[in-house]
Amino acid sequence: MPTISKKGDLMPASPIRKLVPYAEKAREKGIKVYQLNIGQPDIKTPEVALEAVRNMTHQVIEYSHSAGNESYRRKLAKFYQGIGIDVDHTEMLVTTGGSEAISFTLMSTVNPDEEVIVPEPFYANYNGFSVAAGVKVVPITASIENGFALPPIEEFEKVITPRTRGIIICNPNNPTGYLYSKKELEMLGEIVKKHDLYLFSDEVYREFCYDGEKHFSAMGLKGLEQHVVMFDSVSKRYSMCGVRVGTLVTKNREVIATALKFAQARLSPPSYGQVAGEAALDTPPSYFEEVYAEYIERRNYMVEALNRMPGVICPTPKGAFYTVVHLPVDDTDRFAKWILSEFSYQNQTVMMAPASGFYSTPGLGKQEVRIAYVLKKDDLALAMETLAEALKAYPGRTK
Repeated sequence: MPTISKKGDLMPASPIRKLVPYAEKAREKGIKVYQLNIGQPDIKTPEVALEAVRNMTHQVIEYSHSAGNESYRRKLAKFYQGIGIDVDHTEMLVTTGGSEAISFTLMSTVNPDEEVIVPEPFYANYNGFSVAAGVKVVPITASIENGFALPPIEEFEKVITPRTRGIIICNPNNPTGYLYSKKELEMLGEIVKKHDLYLFSDEVYREFCYDGEKHFSAMGLKGLEQHVVMFDSVSKRYSMCGVRVGTLVTKNREVIATALKFAQARLSPPSYGQVAGEAALDTPPSYFEEVYAEYIERRNYMVEALNRMPGVICPTPKGAFYTVVHLPVDDTDRFAKWILSEFSYQNQTVMMAPASGFYSTPGLGKQEVRIAYVLKKDDLALAMETLAEALKAYPGRTK
């Protein structure tokens, strides 16, 4: 029998999606499954985007430019300029989701066997993108004790080697919900400049910043214009994950030209998705005001409910719509399977993402899960009640 590639063997399964078969079996039994494992908001997609797709009059759905439709890129440039990011339409590529922006960037800037530093826990697919590009992830561990703040800069200095090419951050952070401050980004910027590295900044949750906190883009770091590459996406901002449209943005023309070659090889980003993305830029401010209020209510309810459970530790996230939670169990991979396959409360159960898959350091995250507060409050309340009962019944509870 032919063998599987080494890269295929190394490719990690998604901690977010690997439990789907267990959830499907639970549903087959008639059990209601509350999905808190994945960042799929139940917020309605803006009507202006839906109408644009409904009203398409194209007789042929053609390939777009490999960099994305110029009309969309020009409109995106105005959007970015409006939030203080000084770019034009030639300094970006439209990609198939933010995922492709990350993959293109890694392949354009990092050689196989070279390294990128990432504060952990981090978005699990950074592991997958890095394996696909032949890049080694070097983790710097953040702690739940201080809400997963940026680790001390000295920790970054310790792991920088001649093979280090860049640092990846996600701001606000997925999976922790931590919002990096301007000061923290400036400290990272100093290291990036000192060692002539790239700073890869995933900013897809930019609009989701709470408690009066403001987002500061890495694109605003002075003197680092040639070092910063920003990743963006319409998935979360407009609650339209399925259109698969993202953006790679940088002032570094060489990175753009190189990434464009990878973009040409895959031909073009999705045509319908670009129509929806371009129209979504006209979403009225009232939409975001309602979304903001909804997520604040969900977050506050969930954090309070979790911290009332004995042995549970849940920091208050300042952004995005996730939090990493400590549970009093022996192994959250085991617990997440058990709650789906062997437990139900009032004919309902909960699906979560074990946090071990968000770490690169072996053994970390074994008592943590990522929870996404993407369900309406009534469903969240039932999910929290179910989780509390499950923790009481779980045979592997630690205290």
